[in-house]
Amino acid sequence: MRRLLFLVLAIAVIALGLSFALLNGEEVMVNYYFGSAAMPLSLWLAIALLVGAVLGVLSATMVLLRQRRELARLRREARHARTEVDELRKLPLRDNP
Repeated sequence: MRRLLFLVLAIAVIALGLSFALLNGEEVMVNYYFGSAAMPLSLWLAIALLVGAVLGVLSATMVLLRQRRELARLRREARHARTEVDELRKLPLRDNP
C-alpha cells in the first residue's frame, strides 16, 4: 500500500512538472557575470531548484558532521567520567576525626 501511494504521488508530481514545463516554454535570456544564455523558463527554474537542493544537502551534511563530532567528543568525556567514578568507588573511605 505504501509503495502504491508513493508511486501515485510520484506520478502526480511528474505530471505537474510536465504541465508546468509546457506552460512555461518561452525562451528567457539570463545574463551571468561571465556570459549569458537563453533557455526555456521551466529549465531555468529546474536548474535553480536543483542548485538549491544541492546547497541544502551540503549545508545539512555539514551540520550533521559537526553534530557527530560533538557526539563522539561527549561520549569520550562520559566514558572518561565513568572510569573516574569507578576508580573513586574503589578507594577506601576514611573518617576524619
